[in-house]
Amino acid sequence: MDNKIDTAAEVAEAAALPRLHEVHSGQGACAGLSAVPERLNRPIKGKSPAQWAYERLILYIQNFEKQLDGEHEVAMGFTGGDAGVLRIEGMGYFDPDIVTFYGSDAQGGRTQLIQHVSQLNVMLRAIPKPKASAPAHRIGFRLVQELEQDEAGAHDRAAASE
Repeated sequence: MDNKIDTAAEVAEAAALPRLHEVHSGQGACAGLSAVPERLNRPIKGKSPAQWAYERLILYIQNFEKQLDGEHEVAMGFTGGDAGVLRIEGMGYFDPDIVTFYGSDAQGGRTQLIQHVSQLNVMLRAIPKPKASAPAHRIGFRLVQELEQDEAGAHDRAAASE
């Protein structure tokens, strides 16, 4: 038996993490998450709020990209002020509580958003790709591949230490 005592916040977070529930009107091209990878369906000890936010954002970005045609890419809109839109070209986190987005703005200028997880408010937008002749850039699929490689490496390291 484990004698660890969790705080109320830890108990609430652990209970909430595995759940996903969405309801849609059935109108338009809106499609929510239909499948969540097993690693995100269970609480995993040792993940920071930043890592949890990062991994779940990846799922939403990938799902959003699945709904786009070949002429559009995913971008983020910002709330408050006139910061505009960021074409997502990279994403990361810095434990315990920072999520970072890298990309470019509408004029092609380099952009980076550094955000605390408590302030996380992301609006995904479909924007035209910059070059009509180039294929659409799909960051969500690359981010999922990186997550899967990290999980496989962690599994290999755990097996080697046994």
